[in-house]
Amino acid sequence: MPELPYIPETITVHLGAPDSSAPNVTVSFPDYIKNVASSEIYPTWPENALRANIYAQISYALNRIYTEYYRARGYDFDITNSTAIDQSFVNGRDIFENISQIVDDIFNDYLRRSGNIEPLFAQYCDGTTVTCPGGLSQWGSVDLANRGYTPYQILTYYYGDDLDIVNNAPVRGITESLPPYPLRLGSTGDDVRTIQIRLNRISNNYPSIPKIADTNGFFSYDTEDAVRRFQEIFDLTPDGIIGRATWYRIQYIYNGIKKLNDLNSEGISPDEVTGQFPSVLREGDTGIGVRELQYYLAYLGRFNTEIPPVEIDGVFGPATTAAVRAVQQIYGLPVDGIVGVETWRTLYNAYRGVLDILPPGETERITEPYNGIPLVVGAQSERVRLMQEYLNYIAQTYTEIPTVNVTGLFGAQTEAAVRAFQERFGIPVSGRVAATTWNAITSLYEDLYRGSQLREGQFPGFTVE
Repeated sequence: MPELPYIPETITVHLGAPDSSAPNVTVSFPDYIKNVASSEIYPTWPENALRANIYAQISYALNRIYTEYYRARGYDFDITNSTAIDQSFVNGRDIFENISQIVDDIFNDYLRRSGNIEPLFAQYCDGTTVTCPGGLSQWGSVDLANRGYTPYQILTYYYGDDLDIVNNAPVRGITESLPPYPLRLGSTGDDVRTIQIRLNRISNNYPSIPKIADTNGFFSYDTEDAVRRFQEIFDLTPDGIIGRATWYRIQYIYNGIKKLNDLNSEGISPDEVTGQFPSVLREGDTGIGVRELQYYLAYLGRFNTEIPPVEIDGVFGPATTAAVRAVQQIYGLPVDGIVGVETWRTLYNAYRGVLDILPPGETERITEPYNGIPLVVGAQSERVRLMQEYLNYIAQTYTEIPTVNVTGLFGAQTEAAVRAFQERFGIPVSGRVAATTWNAITSLYEDLYRGSQLREGQFPGFTVE
């Protein structure tokens, strides 16, 4: 559910109550809406009433799909045809021509609350035998249409003025929200950020789940702690890893707490689904993501001569492409020079594998290499303590960088020092320490340390500015 809503090409309907042994049927989304509309409303109604009802039916179905209401519970369908909980769908029925034409016109439009991004759970009922406070009355919409109300005016009459109609939403095949690989310490990306946001919201209702200090898309120690506690509360294996069971249990609890399948939903704001990471990196790209990539490539290249050298400059040029292609060739991936999810994960796992097998001191470095796990506010570990020592040593020469108390806890004081370091050395200022910043800190520390050990007249090993 981290992406913006889209119109699915198909929808799978369970022909009965959720737990019944009834079969499933998969139909195109427009055909599904045509069937529902032909089953629930009359083609002789005024067109404005027909359109208002069809908008509600579209939005209702999209809410079920977008929140993965059934799939998050382990079912293999998107919606049921049980009128007690969903919309009426009569498999194989005839479709009314005028309803078919309206659906063809508006099937990729849906309703949402102003300021929210999820499709509105547009509850409705016939308004005579069944009433639904806050929902649309189907027969009531006929009366309003006869009084000259437009479709939008009919909808706002029932759902309120804070209502938007989203037009021409993109159409594509349904894909489950589950990431292609389990998320764990060191994982990065928008899927990690989605989980962080959800866990922080869930922790408002379950306070024993620790807050994640920075929902930045980097799976650090505080994220692992929150995942473990969530797993303990909800009887999952407390391994701190987000696989299918944990992913969908988080989504299920998050949906319930936010009331996303309710007319009075708390809603999902655009900030919660705004992408922070590129889906792929390729030649011509620039930025911190490229720097992180180049760090891993450069490090692996020290132990494998088939990987050509790469400069860590944040520019994805021909040299970086050649190194990526070499890694893809070595590990049996499609050799295209483009870094997608599979290439990134393979590269990261290769890097961690090298660190795991190297004996202490093998790298001939004074400092420790980056271990693949970002350090952010709230982290507490030996790695944080090392970083604090490195920064304090650097601060003796670069006085604009404040010194910190060496406690092993990444607090506000350490964040300020990291930010000052990043600003001084032209690294995007984030306050977190991932591959690029760790490498810059340790490289400078080593240069300064070696320089301090030299006798007068010896070359320090770096250019003096």
